[in-house]
Amino acid sequence: MPITAAGAWDNAPSGLNHAASLPALFISHGAPTLAIEQSATTNALARIGQNLPKPCAIVIMSAHWLSAKLEISSNPKPKTWHDFSGFDPKLHQLQYPAAGHPALAESLAQQLSAQGIACSVNPVRACDHGVWSPLIHMYPEADVPIVQISLPRFYDSVACYQLGAQLARLRDEQILIIGSGNITHNLQAMQWGADSIDDSAHDFKSWLLRQLKSDIPSALDWQQYPNYRDIHPSDEHLLPLFFALGAGQRVNVIHESMAHHSLGMDIYRFD
Repeated sequence: MPITAAGAWDNAPSGLNHAASLPALFISHGAPTLAIEQSATTNALARIGQNLPKPCAIVIMSAHWLSAKLEISSNPKPKTWHDFSGFDPKLHQLQYPAAGHPALAESLAQQLSAQGIACSVNPVRACDHGVWSPLIHMYPEADVPIVQISLPRFYDSVACYQLGAQLARLRDEQILIIGSGNITHNLQAMQWGADSIDDSAHDFKSWLLRQLKSDIPSALDWQQYPNYRDIHPSDEHLLPLFFALGAGQRVNVIHESMAHHSLGMDIYRFD
């Protein structure tokens, strides 16, 4: 049974349900300072928001919600969680007051459970910076409801891919699916503000993009890459990529850059 978003159209403009499918996106969100930066990455995020039809809702997996089991946020008014320390005080004052979408969250949980995917709704989850730091550039009016999906600690690339595939039909309902993480993410290799590029990180993301374009099973087996732990000492920032991939398959590069020497800031579109 395909996933359908019961209640997702309650506040949707008339006629939108006949529009073309939205893509799925993978966004490299980098450091929390992305929210207050003006850069090639933030310009790319703004263009996405301007060029895509406005979605009726966003379903997003962030690298910063790790959980014991799959959870779906049903909080109607999720708070802006400043889940970091040591940054510009202005960053801690930012608010992104987008609404949640409890009806959509409940519908997704029920239908995933019916497919044998154990999950539950979480009515109190706040939005972490993996959600609001990119969305503040895409939808600065905070006028698109958000449903956040957790990243279970036991999920690997295949599980994330399969979950994305279960949700792919949401794209036909003008719901934007996003995986928010980083294409490369080794904080120990970061050089704050550096213009130099970590060659090993650049080589990894070039290799992975080739696999995404030509051999999805090889991309899912990304840990075959030599010394992959030098690029991703832990895997939570890469796994949202496979969630987006499952929802879209065909990849196009929207933006490609490096920040702070080792952080890949690529943004991919999946159709």
